[in-house]
Amino acid sequence: MSKTIRDFSLDVFSLKGKTAIVTGANQGLGMAYALAFAKAGADLFIPHLTEDVSEIKALIEETGRKAVFLRGDLTDSSYIESIVEECMKAYGKIDILVNNAGASYFGDFLEYPDDAWKRIIDINLNSVYALSKQVVKIMAEQGSGKIINIGSALSFTADKKCPPYTTSKHAIVGLTRVFANEGGKYNIQTNSIAPGFLATDVNKELREDKAFYEKITGRIPSGRWGELHDLMGCAVFLASSASDYINGWTISIDGGFTSTV
Repeated sequence: MSKTIRDFSLDVFSLKGKTAIVTGANQGLGMAYALAFAKAGADLFIPHLTEDVSEIKALIEETGRKAVFLRGDLTDSSYIESIVEECMKAYGKIDILVNNAGASYFGDFLEYPDDAWKRIIDINLNSVYALSKQVVKIMAEQGSGKIINIGSALSFTADKKCPPYTTSKHAIVGLTRVFANEGGKYNIQTNSIAPGFLATDVNKELREDKAFYEKITGRIPSGRWGELHDLMGCAVFLASSASDYINGWTISIDGGFTSTV
């Protein structure tokens, strides 16, 4: 045992030589994950829906790493197949998959449209299952892999006016455990990150609602909303060999929001 301890190196946190797929990494939280991986040494394959990829492309290239982009809709099964095929053509392997892309739609519960329910479940849950299943086949042949699903504080709590989002994020916790159980024998670790309330451009107007902002902040023991950089270290950890014996768990990055009442 002493030799095992003596041989420990911080190199276990390195992603040098790794290839990572991060869905929706051309904006928001996904951009933080992708840039963290690039800084840790990985090359990126980024499936995206919105057109502009200029910012994340420049950020990754500044690190000296490579990024390949493929635009499409994750609810399209042929697009999911293309992601795997094109990533393999570009890099010859898939070491890391981050299922980051997602959507939400707010509406009154009694009048919530069925098509919105289906669309959100398809993006936030069904596409995660479909892409992960395809990637697991590659990882199983390789004999290793890391899958990181992105949950939410709403993986453990519920909010009003977003029934499919809350449901899908609860389901991500279960799906993570399923893939951990099924993929473990192939040396594939599947875990998830559950971000809490983060100060981003998307929720700027929400944070300007003083009553709401103070309500949320008052429940966070650290007394502040999170920043994108708060996610990056955990993402690298779960993608690296430092987390090889962690499988099937969800890590909340919420400043303690879901641990309080």
